[in-house]
Amino acid sequence: MEEIFSDRVRDVPRSFIREILKDALVPGTISFAGGLPNRDLFPSKEIQAATNQVFERYGNDLFQYSASEGFLPLREWIAHRYKEKGLEVPVEQILITSGSQQGLDLLGKTVLNDGDGLIIEEPGYLGAIQAFSIYRAQFFPVSVSEKGMDTENLSFVIESENPKLMYTVPNFQNPSGITYPEQNRRSVAKIIEGTKTLLIEDDPYGDLRFSPMEQPSFKSLIPDNTILLGSFSKVVVPGFRIGWIVAPEPMMQKLVIAKQASDLHTNQFTQCVMHQYLIDNDINAHIAKIIDAYGTQKEVMTKSILRQFPIEVTYTNPKGGMFLWITLPKGIAALDLFDLAVKDKVIFVPGDPFYIDQTRVNTFRLNFSCANIETIEVGMKRLANAIKTLMTPKNAER
Repeated sequence: MEEIFSDRVRDVPRSFIREILKDALVPGTISFAGGLPNRDLFPSKEIQAATNQVFERYGNDLFQYSASEGFLPLREWIAHRYKEKGLEVPVEQILITSGSQQGLDLLGKTVLNDGDGLIIEEPGYLGAIQAFSIYRAQFFPVSVSEKGMDTENLSFVIESENPKLMYTVPNFQNPSGITYPEQNRRSVAKIIEGTKTLLIEDDPYGDLRFSPMEQPSFKSLIPDNTILLGSFSKVVVPGFRIGWIVAPEPMMQKLVIAKQASDLHTNQFTQCVMHQYLIDNDINAHIAKIIDAYGTQKEVMTKSILRQFPIEVTYTNPKGGMFLWITLPKGIAALDLFDLAVKDKVIFVPGDPFYIDQTRVNTFRLNFSCANIETIEVGMKRLANAIKTLMTPKNAER
């Protein structure tokens, strides 16, 4: 039956993480693999109250077809939220999507032809790699580190390849947890400004900031070249699948057409409930509670690394978000570590799927948001033992 499938879907691999998460179903397994918010912090009672409110307020209109652009009061709330952060975003430039992942799909559908160039961070968000692979983009990886994006390589790619899109997660990046410093952002903006390349600034983690210092958005630095993606998944609940795109008017018209072709509009009921929750509750207080919990969980994980991992193993120390990034000594593959660790019932995401055309890399991602302190300590001990076993001379020669 293979011959019936389109070339575009045949060439796209299954989600590496979705496959790994099957291992998490084994009883007793500790997972640092998924990018999952902590379920204990979901505002369940407040959402239940908001649901009752919208039934009283809207009745059967909740269940009717709605505007493709999204529920207008929710879009107005998002615009006001941006204004509080110093960004002027007209409501007309906000499109509600079924999670920010649909935003990636709509941008690929709207902008990319087969073989069009797209700059991707290396390591980069594998959901974006998968989404843009469907549209057969030609990927140009540019490395990122604690210093931000490699601007020398970026300049070369921009000048030589004239890519259509550039995808970034500049705040607490997935998978590495790094944040582009302000000077690096300004350097990146200077390189992009005046070109035909559109920069996609995906910011699902920006509010999950452990320290008050906030970096400027690319939207404020190069507004004409920037498309913003946002989401409620990490700060309220992921199950509602509510995200959004901020794009200039000419592009917004095409995105709406693409949205109509995909699903007509995002779930009207959950949009109304989300809006009611937001106007009835203090979202900043809720986010502060998440930040406090995640900050503590990250500290427990990093202290476990310092205390238990071999000194040759390095790691990022993010100032927010949900992930940190581990680098093993050269020549030791994270895939081999995974095979060893899963036997002791602890899993993570090896670095391979976060790269373009690289395999058996020595890096991997850990999620600290979804496990409590006791579970983190037990899981990190198991992981440390697996690393030490793999780094013994006999195993390191594999």
